[in-house]
Amino acid sequence: MYSPSAQPWASGEALGHQLDRRGVSRRDFLAFCRDVAIVLGLGAAAAPRVAAALQSQKRPSVIWLQLQECTGCVESVLRSGEPGIAELILDLVSLDFNDTLMAAAGHAAEAAMHESMEANRGEYILIVTGSIPMNEGGIYTVIGGRTAHDVLVEAADGAAAVIAVGACAHWGNIQAARPNPTGAVGVRDIIKDKPVLTVAGCPPIGDVITATIVHFLTFGSLPAMDAEGRPLFAYGARIHDQCSRRAHYDAGQYVETFDDAAARKGWCLYKVGCKGPATFAPCPIFQWNSGTNWPIGAGHPCLGCTEPNFWDTMTPFYDRLPDVAGFGVERRVDLIGAALALGATAGVAAHAIATSVHQIRSRKSLPVIDEEVASPPPEQTAPRSDQGGQDG
Repeated sequence: MYSPSAQPWASGEALGHQLDRRGVSRRDFLAFCRDVAIVLGLGAAAAPRVAAALQSQKRPSVIWLQLQECTGCVESVLRSGEPGIAELILDLVSLDFNDTLMAAAGHAAEAAMHESMEANRGEYILIVTGSIPMNEGGIYTVIGGRTAHDVLVEAADGAAAVIAVGACAHWGNIQAARPNPTGAVGVRDIIKDKPVLTVAGCPPIGDVITATIVHFLTFGSLPAMDAEGRPLFAYGARIHDQCSRRAHYDAGQYVETFDDAAARKGWCLYKVGCKGPATFAPCPIFQWNSGTNWPIGAGHPCLGCTEPNFWDTMTPFYDRLPDVAGFGVERRVDLIGAALALGATAGVAAHAIATSVHQIRSRKSLPVIDEEVASPPPEQTAPRSDQGGQDG
């Protein structure tokens, strides 16, 4: 068990008691709960409920598997801001297994993992980074003589919640890009018997994991997810719709080449490859390095790394996406007026054609009436008063 705190947890101690012993004020704790409640989309009013649930929590056990990956997700998570995942994971939860962070190795590490899994069966949180290679019997990632697939299935069996962190655990990432020689897949492709929440990105934002774990500890369930298993509170909107440069896109003001005058003015990066219009991610809101900045803010286009198969669908990275609906409001008024007039003319013509077609179809739909039936009866001429009934 990793415990960096100067005041390690006592057996069975609740979070509230631990925070008191560490000198964390009630005000600071409530501020933490308020911030997380806002991130989760619950609103500041939910802070007391979050606080009540968290302060009574015993130290939860976490098993963190690292499979076919580069460790970049772990590095990103450790550098999240406040409320920090580093403190939450490494101090306020019992991180009972993680290849990168634990002191133990080899058989000792394996023994610690299995001991924690048995002692906390049905209660521990399983975090997974890395893809799962399936080709050649899974030989491309073998841990302790077992394939990544077998290690994952065993660990997920006793978990209360499974959180897949990063693009590798999401769908396979660069390993799964064509031609995918290792047969890499994501966690959701293997674990089918329980919900798997995905914190997408290459790497993901660590603060999303913080909020996800707090939600689970507060409500006993994972937050609402989209079709990709991503939490809606973080991935429910496109980068394009939250981007600080969106006004320039709407105005038709684009960077044409890197470091041109438009780039120095902070104009839209769409024409130099920004994938923001097709990417759902919280980067504009959470940002990186304690809210210091994010890729687009620093002048680099979004690569779409939170989307599945982005290595194949979003490349070449510096080519723009197919045209996205919209027009620049800064364009000349006469051009816009001409376009509107043309559109109105086309609309009138289309309406006239549609009306004619409708009338023809209506006439054709009328029943055919037999000609004899349709002929009017012969005209009956009444006798004139001066031609009949005269006396000779």
